[in-house]
Amino acid sequence: MSLENEVCVNEQPYEKCKKYGPQILSDAEILAVFLRTGLKGRSCLSIARNLLGENSDGKALLRLVKKNIKELTGYEGIGEVKAIQLFCIMELSRRLWKMNLGMPKVFNEPATIAAYYMEDMRHLSTEQVRVMYLNTKSVLIKEINLSIGTVNSSLISPREIFIDALKYEAVNIVLVHNHPSGDPTPSREDMNITNIVKKAGDFIGVRLIDHIIIGDNRYISFSEEGLL
Repeated sequence: MSLENEVCVNEQPYEKCKKYGPQILSDAEILAVFLRTGLKGRSCLSIARNLLGENSDGKALLRLVKKNIKELTGYEGIGEVKAIQLFCIMELSRRLWKMNLGMPKVFNEPATIAAYYMEDMRHLSTEQVRVMYLNTKSVLIKEINLSIGTVNSSLISPREIFIDALKYEAVNIVLVHNHPSGDPTPSREDMNITNIVKKAGDFIGVRLIDHIIIGDNRYISFSEEGLL
């Protein structure tokens, strides 16, 4: 008989974790441990199950991690404090993943860049643009979060990008942004802004060597696709 079958289904998640370890808990039970308290007539486990939803496709946690604080507080039993706690837990998991990955020595391959940003950016509910400033050996000098919102030429200023490039004495730059839809296929606006930044960089002498679009466990590299 497996350990799962031996565990009493009526035991509370906290007690189950203490007795058997966290590996025995379901996703909902782990969330319930963090939530700690429920509502009158409704347990924290019931609230956790509601957070995850009834869809059994195995992607409930991925959907949850994409929600912002305002969306989380829309669930019964989730006030601002619990929403912020959940939000911070999700951020902590991303940071632990990135620490486990480690800082690559060089960023000279699209796959390396995509892997470095994947967990940071694949769950974001809004588009974010980051700029990597690299030296002659493709070692990261500085990374900047350039904008949050829609990727377009009115929000992304080549002037701002290259002022910082000169400030940090960067030789090459890489644009990285995410598509919340999960599909990294470049849009027309993605193509336009890439061309604008590339032309400005060529003029100044700081090359745009790639533009990476992060999707859901997928990415598109402009250099790999011959779009630069």
